[in-house]
Formats: sequence, C-alpha cells, structure tokens
Amino acid sequence: MYAQTASAGQTGVIREMTGEVGLKAAGSSDFVPAQAGSHVAQDTVVSTGFKSTAIIVVGNTTLTVRPLTRLTLAEISSAAGTENLNVNLQTGRVRVDVKPPAGTRANATVQSPSATASVRGTSFEMDTFSVRVFEGSVGFSGTDGLASPIAAGKASEVNTAGQSVAQSIVAETSLAPYSPFGTGVSGESISVFSTTATADITVSPDWITN
Repeated sequence: MYAQTASAGQTGVIREMTGEVGLKAAGSSDFVPAQAGSHVAQDTVVSTGFKSTAIIVVGNTTLTVRPLTRLTLAEISSAAGTENLNVNLQTGRVRVDVKPPAGTRANATVQSPSATASVRGTSFEMDTFSVRVFEGSVGFSGTDGLASPIAAGKASEVNTAGQSVAQSIVAETSLAPYSPFGTGVSGESISVFSTTATADITVSPDWITN
C-alpha cells in the first residue's frame, strides 16, 4: 500500500501504440480502448493484446508495454525533486527506461508475483520471472532473498525453487516473450505456453545524475 497519492497533473501519457490497448481506470469495471495521447492516471490498469504495444511516458520514465501484458500504475508521485513510479506487473513483459535530469532522483519499482531485483541504472527489461539489464546494474534475488548483481548486457531468472540462476549474456529475444497466461484487452485469459511464472520482481532504480 502506498502512502502518497498522485497530485493533479501527475499522470502518464501514451506516446505511441499499436494494435489493441485497453485502459481500466481506478474504480471502473470495464476496459476502454486507448489511443495515442490517452492519459494514464494512478491505479489505471493497462492491458495489451496480441501484436500490441504501448509506450507510456510518466515523468522522466518511459514504459514500453509488450504484447499480452497487463500492469497497473500503482503509484505516480513527485516530491522534493524525487519521482516515484510503482508498477504492478500481473502478466507479460515491460521495458523501463529512466532518464532523470541533472540533480534529480528517480525511483521506479516493478513488482510481479515472486523475486526481487534492485537496480541502479537507467534501462532494463523484465517479465514475471527474468530480467535483462541494458545499462547500470541490478541486484536480483528469488524468494530465498540471496541477491546477485546483474551487469549491463547480462540477464538472470528465477527458477521453480525461487532461486536466481547464474547470470548469462543473452539476446533480448531470449527473455520469455510473454508470461504464461496473457490477457486480452477485455480481461479474457489467453494461454501462451505452459510455463509457470515464479518471480515477484521488484526493480528499484535510485540515483542522482550530475
């Protein structure tokens, strides 16, 4: 539960999108079709269909929401030169790029159902059980809580025992393309493949640029 709430104007904006993208506002039971320029407020659920993507800009953070992904912008806040963005990733895959201006801080957290990754850097991509780092480094752990550092250009995943496996250099496409069960923009379940997601990945960038 997050103590801060989004103030007026603190929303994300869909900069670009392809295919079917749905938005469900806080307190609503229905998804509505999104379009480029749509605002995405705190507690909004974003859902993408097959061959569908959305690029959402939230302050100095850019989220690239991959196909068959569902996530919620659980917190959008800013105070004393620090931006906070918390994303709950229910299914699928998202890339996060954070570019804070000089002298400011940016904290972004992405949570899914079972590992933890704490990152100090600006660019990474994750699904519900693995992470790939493009810039900076990530401390990645499974439910055992034993973190290992993941450097730029490397990746790690959580196995079925909840442990992070040894990091390896991989191509971007070697991350699971989507999580085991995708969702259509109206909320229907779509089986993609029979892997069980095991990670609750939390990615928390925290830095100051000079």
